Amino acid sequence: MSKIVYVSGTFDLFHSNHLKMIEYGRGLGDTLIIGVSTDELVCTYKKPPAIPFEERIEIVKALKYPDVVIPQHSLEHTQRTKDLNIDIFVVGDDWRGKYDYLKDLGVKVFYFPYGRGVSSSNLKKQIFQDYKSRVAESDEHPIPSPIQEEDSNQ
Repeated sequence: MSKIVYVSGTFDLFHSNHLKMIEYGRGLGDTLIIGVSTDELVCTYKKPPAIPFEERIEIVKALKYPDVVIPQHSLEHTQRTKDLNIDIFVVGDDWRGKYDYLKDLGVKVFYFPYGRGVSSSNLKKQIFQDYKSRVAESDEHPIPSPIQEEDSNQ
């Protein structure tokens, strides 16, 4: 009997932990469906993604692991689970407990443990800190005296 696996995510600033979760999902069953959260959905619970939905879904579609990649418009997955005959649901462990209700539908739920330090939120913070540091380095310097420049040219 074939198993259908559904992996749910935003996949903003795609990184190695996203890939590991998708690879993990691929290994759990025969058909892998990836649900990529739309910008509108993400904005209902946090700030907009850095990468627009159209870009994020194309990145995930380009991977070798998924059989199907679809937009995800809701965090409530009861009907989707029924419509797609999902046997296994995979999501990052930052959502631990949120999808336990799917177990009542006979769905196995896996909360994939993210590796330490790598997340889209942490990447955004690192990019911002790097930017601030580079701006400070380029903007904070002594202004040379025009008189000294003229003296050194003679």
